[in-house]
Amino acid sequence: MIQLTHNDIKNKQQKFPITIVCDAIRTPENIGMCFRISESFGVEKIYFHENSPSIKNRKVINTARNTIGQINYDSYKNFNNLIHQLKLEGNTIIGIEITDKSIDIQDFDFKNNEKIVLLLGSERNGIENINLVDETIAIPMYGRNSSMNVIHSLAITLYEITNQIKIS
Repeated sequence: MIQLTHNDIKNKQQKFPITIVCDAIRTPENIGMCFRISESFGVEKIYFHENSPSIKNRKVINTARNTIGQINYDSYKNFNNLIHQLKLEGNTIIGIEITDKSIDIQDFDFKNNEKIVLLLGSERNGIENINLVDETIAIPMYGRNSSMNVIHSLAITLYEITNQIKIS
């Protein structure tokens, strides 16, 4: 067995109709990892709240590991306005959040949605206005804790979505 390097691996590069909206994510490392994970899974675009850490922040840059220039991103001021605009553009708004109506991620049929917006809540308070989402999904957990880091949730969700909708 030989361990491969980045130069040995040729990924099948593919873009997916997925947009990420980060609802007031405040931790620079989470912003950087959002870029890194989103680029890895072929996400089209990321939106950050204007009060989120700057992409020029040293911690954001270090954790993003050269992916900031590889994915489209923008900032927004008003959460409600952004979500309404994305809905008008034909997106299904899916919150990664535990609610009384959440569907377990493995039971959600992502193929039935032409364009997907994944909504990530803030580290502390979750999604700002949960009533704006079309659906909520939850990741089943088997320990005592009922939540995990927002970027870990994003990675698991992107894996499930791309696994369902990828072009073979």
